[in-house]
Amino acid sequence: MKDFLQLLRRFIPPYKKYLWLSIVMNVLSALLNLVTFAIIKPILEMLFKTETAVYNYIPIDVSSADFWKNAGDVIKNDFFWYISQIIGSYEAKIALLLMAVYLVGATILRTAAMYLSYYYMIPIRTGVVRDIRNQINDKILRLPLAFFSEERKGDILARISGDVNEIEASIMSSLDMLFKNPVLIIIYLLGMIFISWQLTLFVLILLPIAGYVMGRIGKTLKRTSFIGQQQWGFLMSQIEETLGGLRIIKAFNAENKISSHFHETNDIYKNTTNRIFRRQQLAHPMSELLGTITIAIVLWYGGTLILSDNTSIDGASFILFLTIFYLIINPAKDLSKSVYSIQKGLASMQRVDKILSAENNIKDPVNPKTASIEQQIEYRNVRFKYDERWVVKNVSLTIEKGKTVALVGQSGSGKSTMADLLPRFYDIQEGNILFDGVDIRELRVHDLRRLMGIVHQEAILFNDTFFNNIAFGVENATMEQVVEAARIANAHDFIMETEDGYETNIGDRGCKLSGGQRQRISIARAILKNPPVLIFDEATSALDTESERLVQDALDKLMKNRTILVIAHRLSTIRNVDLICVMHEGEIVERGTHDELIALNGFYARLCEMQAF
Repeated sequence: MKDFLQLLRRFIPPYKKYLWLSIVMNVLSALLNLVTFAIIKPILEMLFKTETAVYNYIPIDVSSADFWKNAGDVIKNDFFWYISQIIGSYEAKIALLLMAVYLVGATILRTAAMYLSYYYMIPIRTGVVRDIRNQINDKILRLPLAFFSEERKGDILARISGDVNEIEASIMSSLDMLFKNPVLIIIYLLGMIFISWQLTLFVLILLPIAGYVMGRIGKTLKRTSFIGQQQWGFLMSQIEETLGGLRIIKAFNAENKISSHFHETNDIYKNTTNRIFRRQQLAHPMSELLGTITIAIVLWYGGTLILSDNTSIDGASFILFLTIFYLIINPAKDLSKSVYSIQKGLASMQRVDKILSAENNIKDPVNPKTASIEQQIEYRNVRFKYDERWVVKNVSLTIEKGKTVALVGQSGSGKSTMADLLPRFYDIQEGNILFDGVDIRELRVHDLRRLMGIVHQEAILFNDTFFNNIAFGVENATMEQVVEAARIANAHDFIMETEDGYETNIGDRGCKLSGGQRQRISIARAILKNPPVLIFDEATSALDTESERLVQDALDKLMKNRTILVIAHRLSTIRNVDLICVMHEGEIVERGTHDELIALNGFYARLCEMQAF
């Protein structure tokens, strides 16, 4: 009990208005039930002449103190007097028909109140789910990459989908258990204490008709649900793209853009879900209304039999019992299911909280300094480890402004880690990384990454247009700027050959493009950002000769007048860089130009020989 009350306090406060409206509607529905059932039985007893009481009209004087002392008895007496007058003025069968109409009318009011109670619950249901998903998505965008190296993408997706749905079910079950089902069950039980049951065969004849009407409602729900499932798939696709492109999103400071896009799509899905749930919740009041109409028909038919002396069944008792028993089934079933649902929701909340409560150790300083690169970038005695093993060991390296430095070495030597430390994808354990003598931990993360552009060996693109992929992370980019960046990257020509030019969608992760085309779009994106510092994970190693020539030409244009850190795989592409650093087991073991390192006949020379071989 304590755990799920805490769960309610955590997510329900923004929707308190809807909760109170739903509670009021539940109470109103229950009171309408009670009033309806309390009045129907005496009326039916009078109608079937099982009650011989005589009622005399009592004038209602609201200004009298005596009236307010016995107001309930006076109103009840006058109502019964009025009903007796109707019975006395019309044939019994006509009075019976009027009674049936009254029953249907009262039930319409009651089911309307019940539907409104569901109606006001739906914004709570969909709003809580939306809020949790937004919180998880925003937290994913802001958590460091270190968190995701220990988590599986599929598990994260399961938490934001299946677990969030379990939390939703848990919250709704909690609200039903606290504010709805007990009230209904108690009131219905009070009505059943004095009633017995007869005559059900005629109901079975009418059930297929009610089933057909409910089937028509179910078909409209199915169509809307299909649209909702499509939107859900699109939403999950965006989440997967966010996880897959997290490095680029962070490097281009595009967290707010991705977050805004996700919130917009999530709101669309929420609105569709509102329609689905409202139609779904209409099924219960509709089934109850149809059931009551059926009972009203049975009341008329059974009463006719009784009046014609064809049966000795007590119609009043039977109809009341049948109605109340019909209404009590669903609340009783829901109450028994809610405890299990709550436990499932609490377990799911623990899994979701692993993301929401995760600590982000990549934090902005309280008093940030200005980020700039006017002189140099310096790695000073840098040491870094992921777990227990040191990946970078006491490395010192200076990259002068406008110079190009290449890192080479075998896989696992620490090259990529050195590059990841520069934009603070990870924070070092020892030493310093300095921009013009200022430690990068003294700069705002956004300002630091604003200075950098990243071109990876595997181009990370998004399921969007050419324009939006090139303009990614650049605020208010114009078409002219995007086209110019594409021309420099040798991408303009093949973009214009597509059906819609720059508005053509490139598919999931750029699946509609070749490897060389994807790389040139990635380079155009970096050109448009125009960063003073470029981190370059060589992008030509897996391309054919023609694509490599075009990509290399685009890279040469991109690298002009910039400070470059290159992670080199194909050594032939770095022969003319300003400095080559050879890494081995987390340390720089050699440094110099290509010719100088060849002359040393050490690690670098052996790497060149291996590639030549």
